Amino acid sequence: MKIFVDADACPVTESIITVAEQENLPVTLVKNFAHFSDKDQPAHVETIYVDKGSDIADFRIIQLAKKGDLVITQDYGLASLCLGKGCIPIHHKGFIYTHENIDRLLMSRHMSAKARKSGQRTKGPKAFTEEDEQKFCQLLRKTIAQMKSDK
Repeated sequence: MKIFVDADACPVTESIITVAEQENLPVTLVKNFAHFSDKDQPAHVETIYVDKGSDIADFRIIQLAKKGDLVITQDYGLASLCLGKGCIPIHHKGFIYTHENIDRLLMSRHMSAKARKSGQRTKGPKAFTEEDEQKFCQLLRKTIAQMKSDK
């Protein structure tokens, strides 16, 4: 089991790295070159940089992830592809994407994009809070424990 992170705008990257180290799991951060950092990462963390462009990081994650891997993303399209591949996609706000909720989430995204295209204003996401981060970390730990016990 590996953890892949859609890392361009992920607010929980440090928490993921910490939990993964405690659980002895490798982490792969995928981000575009616009987010380049020469910060040293722990040995269990690999950073892959991709060209800047729409969905390039998503396609790289799908290329690398295998059935049973965790993928941390806020992108509903990537989450949908992960479900089809047998990965477990998790949103940084602390919920797991499932076959039961992905259609609703994709439809909501589509309707918002359609409204914006017609000139309407839509609400953006609520600000990320410390409570959101704690909820995410609890879910990540619980999911890892469950996956390890299922093996």
